[in-house]
Amino acid sequence: MKEYLKAVRIFTPSEIDCFLSLGHQTVLKKGENFITEGEIANKFAFVKSGLLRTFYYASNSDEVTYCFSFPNDLISGYSSLITQEKTQENIQALTDCELIEFPKHALDGQVESNKNWLLFTKQIAEEQYVKLEKRIFLLQKEDALTRYKELLKNHPEYLQEIPLGYIASYLGISQRHLSRLRKQISF
Repeated sequence: MKEYLKAVRIFTPSEIDCFLSLGHQTVLKKGENFITEGEIANKFAFVKSGLLRTFYYASNSDEVTYCFSFPNDLISGYSSLITQEKTQENIQALTDCELIEFPKHALDGQVESNKNWLLFTKQIAEEQYVKLEKRIFLLQKEDALTRYKELLKNHPEYLQEIPLGYIASYLGISQRHLSRLRKQISF
């Protein structure tokens, strides 16, 4: 995470060290949740290693995967973290994960005392907005093959570790349709 914060080019080395001292390393085993629907998000984490998925339950009780998180990503139930209302999402480890976890109040304290942290949270909010907008455009404008190719382009090394049912859900298609797309691409 230290390298991640250095790359942002906002913080001094002492600001980074001070903030990192507020977090702690944690491990999520495969299948464990970082956050569960109905909780109020009071933490966020930096993914050191492992894969996670964010999903919710549709009105028919089907799980809908709408996000994957990879090493060097920040994770949280962002809406809940901001509003302090109950989250509607679940963040689940797809593999064993190493995280650096921070309580919300640690970031809040930094934001109140140092404008660099305010700039950082603004930057993260902007990145999350752009990511969400791209996701919406992909789902609404592009066909399933284009959406799958986009996923392949951005994270090919991890796709073998994500169950096909989760990938299909993320793409908004059936697992059978995903199998056809995968055959189409492999030729």
